[in-house]
Amino acid sequence: MAATLGFGVDIGGSGIKGGVVDLDAGKLVGERVRIPTPDPSKPDAVADVVRQIVDEFEWTGSLGVTLPAVIKHGVAHTAANIDKAWLGTDAASLFGERLGREPGEVVVLNDADAAGVAEISYGWPDDQTGVVVLLTFGTGIGSALFLDGKLIPNTEFGHLEVDGHDAETRAAASVKEEQDLSWEEWAVRVSRYVRSLEDLIWPDLIIAGGGVSKKADKWLPLLDVRTRVVAAELRNDAGIVGAARAAKLGHRG
Repeated sequence: MAATLGFGVDIGGSGIKGGVVDLDAGKLVGERVRIPTPDPSKPDAVADVVRQIVDEFEWTGSLGVTLPAVIKHGVAHTAANIDKAWLGTDAASLFGERLGREPGEVVVLNDADAAGVAEISYGWPDDQTGVVVLLTFGTGIGSALFLDGKLIPNTEFGHLEVDGHDAETRAAASVKEEQDLSWEEWAVRVSRYVRSLEDLIWPDLIIAGGGVSKKADKWLPLLDVRTRVVAAELRNDAGIVGAARAAKLGHRG
């Protein structure tokens, strides 16, 4: 029997990635395409790149698109790691018009929520029990919160104030690179952040995602926290997979 296919585009602070997804298996079909995020990352410029990626695959059906922003009813309400011109932008309509799609054929959701949807849908069954948080460590820190497998959308745990700082300005993966921190030094910062989060919501499990999850063995064992922390299984493809699945399910951010 032929696989059920979908398409996802994951817009990040540094790159925009897209590809065809096998929705039965929760994995990419073939290679993904990645194009650097335009600078400045204004809506029209980003929409052009999304169209370029979709055209590359000659994809004609519905699709999901992630944004590093709070998304409610297709509209962006924050813009932490993209251009402030996104504030108030009806992203779903913008992408739909640029791609020549009918209303409802393009589903837009928060990037970390999309990654979480992928992990919860295709990861270990244990990931669906209790209070589970996905944290994506990249340009910033994204978060997705689930209760017994159900998404509670648009959490912004990366912006918790920790020791007087916005958490992601101290513990994002980009900060490790910019400040040339060792894994040990960075793990101290991540631990401090996670402990603050633990005191707020007492999660049963934390899933660590983002590109840095590919090196989870170098830093997860160094964390000093009370919650079990595991590496994301879909790694850096989770946003694409989750976006495609959200589109299939007709998710509305």
